[in-house]
Amino acid sequence: MRDYRWLHEFCLNRFGSAAALEARLPTPRSPEALRQIADDRYLSTLALRVFRAGLKHSLVDAKWPAFEQAFFGFDLDKVVLMGGEHIERLMQDARLIRHLGKLRSVPRNAQMLMDIRTEHGSVGNLIADWPVTDITGLWRLLSKQGNQLGGLSAPRFLRMVGKDTFVATDDVAAALKAQNIVDKKPTSQRDLAATQAFFNELHAQSGRPMCQLSVMLASTVNN
Repeated sequence: MRDYRWLHEFCLNRFGSAAALEARLPTPRSPEALRQIADDRYLSTLALRVFRAGLKHSLVDAKWPAFEQAFFGFDLDKVVLMGGEHIERLMQDARLIRHLGKLRSVPRNAQMLMDIRTEHGSVGNLIADWPVTDITGLWRLLSKQGNQLGGLSAPRFLRMVGKDTFVATDDVAAALKAQNIVDKKPTSQRDLAATQAFFNELHAQSGRPMCQLSVMLASTVNN
C-alpha cells in the first residue's frame, strides 16, 4: 500500500504543477455552512440525486423547477403528507419525470429527514457533526433509513450538499484494487471498512479533505 507522499508526487507529475492540481480539487463546506442549509434544501437535493440516478443530469436539472412546484418547495411537513393518490396524480404531470418508484421516494425520504430533525434539531446538524473518519457510517444510515439511496446515491448526495466524503467511483475502485485494499468495488461492510481505513490514513498523513483525496486517487488510474 502506497502512502500520501507517493499519491501527491504522482498527481504533481500528472497535472504538471501544484497549482494545476489544486485547481482540480473540490472544497467541502464547513460544518457551520452545512448547519445553515435549510431542511427543505436537503430534501430537494436528496430527491434530485434520486432522479439523476441513471438519467442525464441536464435533463433532470431542466425539469427541477417543476419538481419544486409539484412538491411544495420540498417543505418536509407538506411532502410527508403526500399519499398514494397524490403521487398517482403526479404521474400524469408531463412536466415531471414520471417514474413511480422515484416519485414515491420523495415523501418517504421526507419522513426520514423529519426523524433526523426530531432527533438532532435539523438535518444539517447531523450531517455537519458526522465524523469524516466514519463517513461510510453516514452512507449506511441514509441507505438503510431512506428510499432509493443504494449504490453511490448516498455519497453522491453528500458530495452535492458539500459534506466531505470520498466516493467509490469506478476509478477510485480501480485505484483501491491497485493498492490491494480491496479486490472488487467496495460494497460489503468489510470492504467499506477497509476503504474507510485507507482514506483515514491518507487523511491523517496529509490533512486533506476526503473529497480531495478521492479525486487524487481516481487520477492514478489511466483514463
